[in-house]
Amino acid sequence: MFDTILIANRGEIACRVIRTCRRLGIRTVAVYSSADADAQHVRQADVAIAIGGPRPAESYLRGDAIIEAALATGAQAVHPGYGFLSENADFADAVATAGLAFIGPSGDSMRRMGSKAGAKELMAAHGVPVVPGYTGEDQDPARLAAEAGRIGFPLMIKAAYGGGGKGMRIVREAGEFAGLLESCQREAKNAFGRDRVLLERYVERPRHIELQVFGDRHGHAIHLNERECSAQRRYQKVLEETPSPFVTPSLRAAMGAAAVAAARALDYVNAGTVEFIVGEAGDFYFMEINTRLQVEHPVTECVTGLDLVELQLRIAAGEPLPAELLAGPVTSRGHAIELRLYAEDPEQGFLPGSGRLETLRLPTADAHVRIDAGVVEGDTVTIFYDPMIAKLIVHDVDRAAALQRMREALAAIDVVGPKSNVAFLERLVRHPAVVEGRIDTGYLDRHLDEFIGADDAAGNDALVAAVVATLLDEEAAAVQAARASGDPHSPWGRADGWRSGHAGKRVIALVDGAGQRHAVAAFGAGGDYRIELDGRTIEIAGARLDGGTLSARYDGNGRRHRLFTDARRVVIHDGTRRSGFGHAPAFVGTSVKASGEDRIKAPMPGRVVVVRCTAGDVVAEGQELLVMEAMKMELSLRAPRAGMIEAVQAAAGDFVEADAVLVRFAAGDAK
Repeated sequence: MFDTILIANRGEIACRVIRTCRRLGIRTVAVYSSADADAQHVRQADVAIAIGGPRPAESYLRGDAIIEAALATGAQAVHPGYGFLSENADFADAVATAGLAFIGPSGDSMRRMGSKAGAKELMAAHGVPVVPGYTGEDQDPARLAAEAGRIGFPLMIKAAYGGGGKGMRIVREAGEFAGLLESCQREAKNAFGRDRVLLERYVERPRHIELQVFGDRHGHAIHLNERECSAQRRYQKVLEETPSPFVTPSLRAAMGAAAVAAARALDYVNAGTVEFIVGEAGDFYFMEINTRLQVEHPVTECVTGLDLVELQLRIAAGEPLPAELLAGPVTSRGHAIELRLYAEDPEQGFLPGSGRLETLRLPTADAHVRIDAGVVEGDTVTIFYDPMIAKLIVHDVDRAAALQRMREALAAIDVVGPKSNVAFLERLVRHPAVVEGRIDTGYLDRHLDEFIGADDAAGNDALVAAVVATLLDEEAAAVQAARASGDPHSPWGRADGWRSGHAGKRVIALVDGAGQRHAVAAFGAGGDYRIELDGRTIEIAGARLDGGTLSARYDGNGRRHRLFTDARRVVIHDGTRRSGFGHAPAFVGTSVKASGEDRIKAPMPGRVVVVRCTAGDVVAEGQELLVMEAMKMELSLRAPRAGMIEAVQAAAGDFVEADAVLVRFAAGDAK
């Protein structure tokens, strides 16, 4: 076994590898960009080496700098994690040439399997069903357009290298092909360093089911059963689970045999994942092979009891697969589910977020709940990388129990700083399509309105609970202030609204998630209140705050809410959904909100990649005017109204800050 390894990655996966290495007594070396100087993987590793600037091309994609760091620190092996250089055959070869072990397959295997085009051809040659398509090296746009016409529509354009939902587009008619091809190639080049694409016929409403495979240097190959990843948004996996609620024992055997056959044909070494599109009738087609550890590997670990990173390390060190894994089919115990908590705004098209995590509360890890994270409270989510905050993994005796575990885990999350997708995830795990196990890869995109937007305007129950929590907080703060003043009995330290000649009325003003202001009258103190709301009176009795829990009787009926509160806001969770409120002044004047339709601002920090307008152009409402790149995703910025462009204040290649004005419209409407 190695005594020192370098981890050529960052964030959650780097911390994950460090955890296993620490358990095995292996010294770890981290690498980091200037944007990651204070990152958790830098703090957790035994040694950390700076390798360049914040953009991936300046640091985490610099194979030469990474290998130099490995040699300088005495590392014997390099673990690539996932993303970045993990499926780059040239990097794997360079690591080996430098006399280091690459913790993954050989560069030769990557070239045949890591390229989606090469992998598809390989599968067809070995009798694995494949979807009709084009995988050729001729990437001339005219050739690609001709092949698209031959394959027929709808079809999918996919980056030949990489993964994670980047560099993928569905084309439903010929007229869309050229523009979507250009966008796909640009995104692939930026994310993976290569712009080669492949084309394949798009199978409507498929399931995404993958099998984890492992091979060693002694000729052995196995699979560790399947993971279903059908809950996706724009090809980005959202929920992963094992076992699949769709797969029968016979289908599992057939898919497992196909996956193992592919591994054996290549003398495949280390971890890989064979992904299949599965039709409603159980027909399956090879999709791609990822020659690395997957983001969703923890669900397999939960049901098998294996540490897949440890397996990777032992295989890379020359050890054979364990005898118990070679003896027969791997037994899975229970059901595991993984969700990805992101800094993103579902209400704004899942716009990636960035900024300091002022508050980050995650569920407590235990025998049923696992948290894999690369950030902690106080860390910053940067604009340069994937905005994942954490992965939540739950494990229980069956799928229904695991789903309930996940609901409880999600309810314990509180994120302040960049917006998060936690409310979206809570709706997801309660949606009938997920609960009944019938979701397909396109369901979220077809029915997104079922998962976002509906709960913005808070109901009266949540509002009343938020008012009660605010009253209790104010009273506790007043008592503390009075004690600090030296006169704990001062009537001026009371927060019940009492004043000489005054009836003790308090007005609590809160603003809900839809921006609606609520001014609520309250009377009473000490947990017993009379609240007047919309002409209705609610009697509150026995209200108490116990840590993060609010309990009270509302008109005689007891209720319990989970609570997150600070000086600026209060979040109420009733066990099913969360409602957030901001504190507002009790009495305010009237203000006028500007329309903002005379300009286009950058929605977040990022780089301008395309500008499609110039001063003097007359544009239509909704017309694409610029394309920005942030966190490895492209954002299309469109005209908010029809009109004439007065000025364009950004050029392709510019880095811009959030709210920077990029385009100004002339006053008045276009003629």
